[in-house]
Amino acid sequence: MEEQVSTARIALKYGVLTSVVIMIFTTIINVSGLAENKMLSSLSFIFMIVGIVLAMKDFKRQNRGYISFGEGLGVGTLASAVMGVLSAAFSMFYTEFIDNTMLAQAMDKVREDMERKGKDDAEIDMAMELSQKFMSPGIMFTMTVVLYVITGLVIALIVAAIIRREKPVFE
Repeated sequence: MEEQVSTARIALKYGVLTSVVIMIFTTIINVSGLAENKMLSSLSFIFMIVGIVLAMKDFKRQNRGYISFGEGLGVGTLASAVMGVLSAAFSMFYTEFIDNTMLAQAMDKVREDMERKGKDDAEIDMAMELSQKFMSPGIMFTMTVVLYVITGLVIALIVAAIIRREKPVFE
């Protein structure tokens, strides 16, 4: 009887490793003041793609060179869910204990952008009030996890379709 490869174990391993890389990278760009550089900030998305691809390749290697579309989708989505939970927890920790001015700075930037676009004070105040509601820890945590899972699902769909190799029926 052959041992079954655990999608959860591999997804957890790569989800945690990728999250650590993303956390270190995020801390570096925040501390260096480069967080507003959109191109640099989007590199964490590349780390996520690499983490999902590596997780699927490791599963395929441990499964004697085979990975079904469903297994790939499961590994990738579960790994992105782990990344989402850990990244959301880190973001909350970072904004609460390390740089508690970060959210206020983001809100100031939104206000400046709206003023630059010529919005009147009533529109700006309404938008700021609405934005403030979405800045609660629970909503931010949930939105981060959901964003990671949806993004990871899309990436996993693409990568699983490319990397899949089904076991022969009679093997």
